[in-house]
Formats: sequence, C-alpha cells, structure tokens
Amino acid sequence: MEDEMNMESQNLDPDQGSCSATDELNQQLMSQEAPSPKLSVTELSRELDSKSDLIDDKEFDIPQVDTPPTLESILNETDDEEEPFVLEDPCLLNIDNIDTHSYDTSSVASSDSGDRTHLKRKKKLHDSFSVHGSVIRVSLLKGISAQIASAAAKVDAGLPTAIAASSLIAVGTSHGLALIFDPNQALRLCLGSTAVGAQYGAISALSINNDCSRLLCGFAKGQITMWDLASGKLLRSITDAHPPGTAILHIKFTDDPTLAICNDSGGSVFELSFKRVMGVRTCESRCLFSGSKGEVCCIEPLHAKAELRDHPITQYSLLAMASLTKILVIGLKPSLKVWMTFPYGRMDPSSVPLLAWHFVAVQTSVNPVLAFCRGDVVHFLLVKRDESGAIHVTKQKQLHLHYDLINFTWINSRTVVLLDSVEKLHVIDRQTQEELETVEISEVQLVYNSSHFKSLATGGNVSQALALVGEKACYQSISNCGGQIFYLGTKSVHVMTLRSWRERIDHLLKQECLNEALALAWSFHEGKAKAVVGLSGDEHKRKAVVADRMVEILIHYADRTMKKCPDQGKIQVMEQYFQDMVPVIVDYCLLLQRMDLLFSQMYDKMRENSVAKGVFLECLEPYILSDKLVGITAQIMKDLLLHFQDKNLMANMEACIVHMDVTSLDIQQVVLMCWENHLYDAMIYVYNSGMNDFITPMEKLFKVIAPPLAAGKSLSDEQVIMGNKLLVYISCSLAGRAYPLGNIPEDLVPLVKNQVFEFLIRLHSAEAPVDEEVYPYVRTLLHFDTREFLNVLALTFEDFKNDKQAVEYQQRIVDILLKVMVENSDFTPSQVGCLFTFLARQLAKPNNTLFVNRTLFDQVLEFLCSPDDDSRHSERQQVLLELLQAGGIVQFEESKLIQMAEKAEFYQICEFMYEREHCYDKIIDCYLRDPLRKEEVFGYIHNILSIPGYSAEEKQSVWQKAMKHIEELLSVSPSKAADMISVHFSDQIEQIIQTLQDQHLLFQFLKSLLDPREGINQDLLQLSPSVTEQFIELLCQYEPDQVLETLQFLEVYRLEETIQVRQNCLDVRHNW
Repeated sequence: MEDEMNMESQNLDPDQGSCSATDELNQQLMSQEAPSPKLSVTELSRELDSKSDLIDDKEFDIPQVDTPPTLESILNETDDEEEPFVLEDPCLLNIDNIDTHSYDTSSVASSDSGDRTHLKRKKKLHDSFSVHGSVIRVSLLKGISAQIASAAAKVDAGLPTAIAASSLIAVGTSHGLALIFDPNQALRLCLGSTAVGAQYGAISALSINNDCSRLLCGFAKGQITMWDLASGKLLRSITDAHPPGTAILHIKFTDDPTLAICNDSGGSVFELSFKRVMGVRTCESRCLFSGSKGEVCCIEPLHAKAELRDHPITQYSLLAMASLTKILVIGLKPSLKVWMTFPYGRMDPSSVPLLAWHFVAVQTSVNPVLAFCRGDVVHFLLVKRDESGAIHVTKQKQLHLHYDLINFTWINSRTVVLLDSVEKLHVIDRQTQEELETVEISEVQLVYNSSHFKSLATGGNVSQALALVGEKACYQSISNCGGQIFYLGTKSVHVMTLRSWRERIDHLLKQECLNEALALAWSFHEGKAKAVVGLSGDEHKRKAVVADRMVEILIHYADRTMKKCPDQGKIQVMEQYFQDMVPVIVDYCLLLQRMDLLFSQMYDKMRENSVAKGVFLECLEPYILSDKLVGITAQIMKDLLLHFQDKNLMANMEACIVHMDVTSLDIQQVVLMCWENHLYDAMIYVYNSGMNDFITPMEKLFKVIAPPLAAGKSLSDEQVIMGNKLLVYISCSLAGRAYPLGNIPEDLVPLVKNQVFEFLIRLHSAEAPVDEEVYPYVRTLLHFDTREFLNVLALTFEDFKNDKQAVEYQQRIVDILLKVMVENSDFTPSQVGCLFTFLARQLAKPNNTLFVNRTLFDQVLEFLCSPDDDSRHSERQQVLLELLQAGGIVQFEESKLIQMAEKAEFYQICEFMYEREHCYDKIIDCYLRDPLRKEEVFGYIHNILSIPGYSAEEKQSVWQKAMKHIEELLSVSPSKAADMISVHFSDQIEQIIQTLQDQHLLFQFLKSLLDPREGINQDLLQLSPSVTEQFIELLCQYEPDQVLETLQFLEVYRLEETIQVRQNCLDVRHNW
C-alpha cells in the first residue's frame, strides 16, 4: 500500500504538470484542421430586471428552525412524512408533446442518429411553435466533438463521462483524462494520463471555480485532483477526503475559492477546505453528514454572479442537498446550520432528485430561488434574509408536469429548460408556466452516470435505492453557463442557447411561415413575447427596432403575395387567395401606424391586380367604422367608394362615408350618388360635415314626404324610412349631436339649433304653391308621427336654458302646434290627445313659463267625450287617461270631468277619478259596467280587502258594495266569486245562498264552493250539512250522472238525508 502511494505521488508530481500524453495528444489533435466556429459565452441575462415581478405574491412561510436538528437526526426521520405545506391552488400545466423537430445542428450528430429525411417534409405547426416560433437552438460543437472522438481513437482517452463549462469547457473521459477547450473549440490542455485513469478510474465529476483558474476532478474510484487551468499543473491529489471504495458523484466549488463540496456513492457529503501553509498545499475534509442514515445523491451550492457577491445571503454559503427522502438547505458559514428540510412525499423511487438555484427579481429586491423536483412536480422556494439575520424560506407556485424530469436548468430568471426521461427538452416560461417549445434530443446520445451511482469501479457496494436513481442520472452530462446549456453525448457535445428575437423571426421566415413571423414580431413589439433575447434599450427604442424589421417583412410579404397569385381558375379562387393574404398586410400596417406605407407601397402593389385591389379596399372598412383609420388619401377614398358602388355594396358605402373626412372629395358628386342610392344618412353627413349645411338635407327630405301626407295618402316604405330619419336628424340637431353619430363642434351648436328651429316654424316653404297651408314643416311632422315629433320637442325643451329667447321659442312652437291641430279637423283623437298630453306635461313642470288657454282643454274634453261619436271609443278613452296622468287633470273641473266620463262610458277615467277621491266602492261599479274588464273586479276587491294601507271604513264600504252586487258578481264568474266569498265572506255564505233566486246560478256557486276539485280550501268553510245536501239536490237536477263521482269527494253531509235526497230526485224523474 505504501508502494502504491509512492507510485501515485510519483506519477502525479505537481511539478511535472500535465503528462507527456498531453503533448502527444495536442500534437495529434491540433494538427487537424477541425472547424472551430466561435462559441460566444452569452453575457449576464437580464433576469435581474426589477420591473418584472417574476415570483407570485402568494407565499407560504416555512417556520424557521429555532433549534437546528443534527444532520443525523434529520436522516433518521421516517420516509413517509407528509409534506408540511401544500398549495391551495397549484397551477396545473397540461402540455401536449409535439412531433415537430426544430433541432438544429451544423452536421449529423452521430452515425446512428436515425432517418432525418422526415425533417424535410412540411409539417403542421404546433400551437406553441406558431405563437412563439423556435425559441431555442441546439447546435453540435463540431470542433470539440471531433477532437473527443480523435482522442478516443488515437490516444485511448476513452469515452466522455463528464462536462463542466465556464469560460473554458472541460470534458472528462472514461480513461481519466480531462480535455480543456477554449471558446474557439481549440484544445488547450489535456490533464492527467491514461495510466492515472487505470489507477483512479473514469472521471465521474468536474467543477471549475468562479475565475476559471482551477479545475476539480472526481474519479470513479474516489480520488479527487485539482488542476491549475492556466499552467496545466496538478496542484492537489486528494485520496482521503471521504471513505474509500466509493465513487465521487458530485464535486462542486463554492463561491469561496478555498471551499468545495463533494458527494460520494455512499451518500455522504464532505466539505473540502483548501489551504496553503508555507508553500505546501493541503486539503482538510469535514463530513457534513454520513450516508449511513440516508443517502444524498444531489448537491447544489448557491453561486452568485459578480454583481451579487455582496448580497447579504452570500455570507451563509448556502448548500442545497437532496437525499432519497427529502431536501435540505444548510448554511456552511459562519457555522453549520440547518435552515430548511422538505420531504418529497409520495413519488416514484426511480425518479431523479434535481436541484437548481437562481437569483430572481421580486418586486424591488433580488433573492435566490431554489427549484427542486423529483418526478413530475417542480417546487420553487424563495429564500430571504431578514434584518435579524435569520433566513426565511417561502414556497412559490408549483409547476405540475405530465412527464418525469431528469434535468432542470435555469437559463435565465424568466425561462427554464427541462429534460424529461425520454430525452425531450421543454422550454417553460417561469412566470406563466406556458410551454414555449419542445425539442427531441435523443440524437445527442446523452451520457448517463449510472455506473458511478452503482459504484461499479469499486465493486458496486451501494444501496439498491441509490442504484435505481442512478439509472436516469445525468448530472455530470449537462452544464450551463452564461445562458448556454451544454449536453455531453457519447460521441459529441451539443450546446443549447436561446435564439435572439431576430433569429426567431428569421427561423420562421426560412420556413415561409410569414404570418407566424409577423405575429411573433408583433408580440416583441408589444412586449408580450416570452424568452426574449437581444432587445435592449428603452421601450420606444425597442419598438422602433422591431417595427423596422416588421416593415421589411411586410414588403416581402406583399411581393410574395403578388408573385404567388394563382393566374388560372375561377375568380372565386383568386378572391379567396387575396382574402387570406391581404388583410394581414393591412392589419399590421395599421397596427404599426404606418399609413404612409399602407397607402403608398402596399397599395401600389395591390393595384396591379384588380381582385387584390378590391380586397385591399374592403379590408379598410372595419378600421374606418371603428375610427382607427384617419388620414385616408383622397385617391383611396375615391377608389373605395367606386369599388362599393361597382359591387353594389351600398350599405357598406354609407357606413364608411359617415366616418370619413369628405372635404377632399367632390361633394356634389358624392351627394348625388348618395341621393340616387337612397343613402340618406350619408347624404346628411356630407352636407353637415362637408359644407356645414344643416338645412338642405331637411328640405330635400320634406319635399318627398310632405305631398302625400298633405293629400292624405299612405307613405311608401321608402318614404317612411325618410320620415323616420328626418325626425332623428332633427332631434340630434336640436340636442347638439351630429347625425348619424358623434357630436357637432361646440362652437356650431347654438347656430345649428337656431337654424333648425327657425326652419321648422317657417310660415311657408321655399317655392310654396298657392294653396299651401301655413307651417308646412310642423304640419308634415305632426301628420307623419305626432307622438314622436312631440317627444322630440319635449327633449328639446328639456335642453333649453331658461333665458328669454328659449321661453319665446317654446311659447311660439306651442302656439303653432295649437293653431295647426285644434283648427284642423283632419287629425285623429289620438293625435289631438298626444298634443294635449304633451302640453299637460309641460304645464305641470315647476318652472313652467308656457301659457295655454284653459278653454282649449275644455274643447278637447268635449271632443274626446262626445256622446254623438261612437267611433274610436277605446282610443279616445286612452288618450284622455294619458292626458290626466300627465298632469292635465288640473286643467279640468273634476265633477264635470266625472260626469262626462260616465256619460261617455269612459270607465277607466271614472276609476282614475274615484281613486283620487278614495271612493273605492264606486270603482266596483266601473268594473261591472265595463264589458272589457268585468272579471278584473275580483282581483280589485281582493286587493282592497287584503292589502294594508286602506282604512277600515274604506274596506267596509268595499265589502258592503260587493255584498250588494254579489249575485251580479256570481253571474260574471261563479268560480272566481266563490273563491272570493270563501276568503272574505265565509260567514255570509248561507245568507248569500238564501238571497240567490236563480237556481242554476246557485248550483254553479255551490259546485265551485263545495267540490274540492274546484280548488277551494274546504277548511276555510264552516257550513252545515244542509248546504251540502242542497248542493247534492241541485246536482241531481242539473248533472245527475255526476252525483256518485262527486259524493266520493264531498266531506260534510248526512248519509240518510243524502240518500233521501237522491231518492226524491229519482222519484221526480220517474214521475216525469
């Protein structure tokens, strides 16, 4: 053993540096002309941008450990411990894997990579790809891969086993060599020798320190070496840091260059402290805990980038460890302390525990987040230090997956890359948990660390649980640095990077996915894209850069659209083609607010094809209608209107005209076109907005509808439409609103109101015939729709200010209305009633200034209640009722009004008046005398007698009135009367029976009252059996075949007397 140690010391003399095999390998490999594309290390990602809240606010505090447990006690805990905290609403991420292969390599990855011809076939884009494009690029590092293969063949370096990446890339081999490559993929050092490899076994773990000056190599047989990466010298050979016979699974530098952590296949974890005393380099080992009570299979120290080295949490030198049952976070400084434990709960024992730290920005502070998982659920823990120096761990939203993970890597604080057990990469947006892309990387032929987990080099002396986990372990095959992830294959090295925003767009363009490229570019422009790389500067600058790129794509899109236009086939085919293509151009030009581009270059290209031109013009319509398109050139407007006219799309034309600035068009030509095509809204709009003319449109419309109305003729449907538009136009103008939409400019509102009002009250129209009646415009509108015209005036009166001119206008229009309607016999009672209802409402206002002669109301009352005229009875009554309800009652003498209403049989008017006087009993007469409302009397009586709010005297008068008319009420509806009597007159039933003379009516009453099938509650009735027997006697008389069936339902009767009644009836019938 002593000789072996001497041999080891001799072979690995630090002064010798790297062995002679290095020179040989360098000579052989560096003489080859291997391609060496530049491998840039991405600058620090912008994940620390505090503007973005990357962590959910919902946090669940993990209680701080007051008395830290010993590591042994932790490992002695039972494995079936339940998880101490569970999210109430975990976000479930259901992601469907895709077959689309967006995997880029600069050459075939390996000889057995399978058939790649399927990549050339055009495939349907997956949703995430069409939305986000290709987010990542996986590339083969040809230079490194070639030299690894050459080393294996020429100097027996063996197969690659481990990789570590920093500003240099280190690759360990199965024969104990460490190959060091620079960013240009040139081999710089070959550390160790095959002889050492034969003694120590394969390199099982690698770690490069922060400043890239030292390399730690762990071996399958348990040894550890430290190398100087500048000189290639061996600095330390460590053989006693942990128990012999166990492989090194992990070796990790901490941010302290004198401190490292190693984890062996026995499940133990050791702290390695490097010192140099009087020129002698030493290594002191401290066991953090032993694997005899529970095996740790994954460790991850917290690393901070240079700008975060002063973060207060770095002073604790935190270390996360994953055993087979739980996660632990401990602090190595200032003294060893356990800060958190977290059991897995139920999981697949073959799943690989994973740990990954990353600093993220949470509101205004930056703190580390630990991601850990075992299986298909990723947990995120936010670690904070409070003012007292205590560390608090809070749980964040979980990420639920539908696949098992074997690797988790932060590529930046917004984006994580997951590798599942079938070797598919999943790119996930951390904040939204959206899957951005999946990529199949089985062609990498990833190296697995199974042999080291099974410790095959030392006899396989590991637990079955650790060996089972090792089946999927690939910890040492994946390394990330500066936003790049390196994957070590059996014959190659690949690197995965996020594509820049330009690359993602260009990648889509190469596949001729122009629509998707534009959509992705717009998401960059709006700041909604995920995993964005390469867009810097303020928001305005970023938008400008993206907009310039979008313009280039749009020009290309337009050229391609015109070039690929189908030149044969039906016109419908061309229309469909352009309808699919042209709207995209229009939409994005308008989104970018590049009307100059849209109406110059794009329109010029579309005009080359008449179909494309038509589709282009039609695409403008929705933007015009939503007022999002302003500044349309006169030529475009002209072409658009001509296109609609040619296509007979008149409704579309009108809808667009009323949203356009028509001042640059030929106004007279547009007006003529609108009039000829019955586009009245557009015509009015053109006059108003194009010439500030608010009168001519009314004159043109009046000329059409006035003559037939004056002659008493019916209007055509087109003329009715014109009349309705005229009313609405007048209403808008008098209210200060533009027609058909918008508002009149404020400075024009008073002028427009006065002009329109003066026009309406003109004594005669322009070019009036000799026999024209006075006030033709008011007269025409009253004939067309009296109620609506008066409503327009009522709204106008509401808007009038209480000044002298407004008062004069109101009085003047009222005088004109009275003169036109009262002195003319060709208006119906309803029309006259509408006028006086309108007047009554105006007169009832508290600030009323109108004057109307009261005798006019008396004349109207005489007109409506005229007993000599039986026509329109219901209409006249309704008109008078509306007039009274509107406040017109104050204009009449009430006694005279009731007298005339009774004479005219206006029973609703009588009811209205009696209600005012609280003469509720008299209202019963109104119902009984009104043939249309007789049956409503029962509901009225019931309400008066049941509803609170009426005095006892009022209820008594109604009760007595009902009793007085009880026979009449029964004749109206025996069933309803019986129901009323059972509720309100139950103690008077026998008296009512005695007063009824009509035997058939009595029979109907008793049947409704006593037969339970009629629905009356018999419990309310307290009747003697004689009443029931009287009913049976009448039943034998009027419905003898129903006697037996009815007796089955009756309750109160005497059997012997009933039999006698029945017998008497039979005798009478027999004698008859």
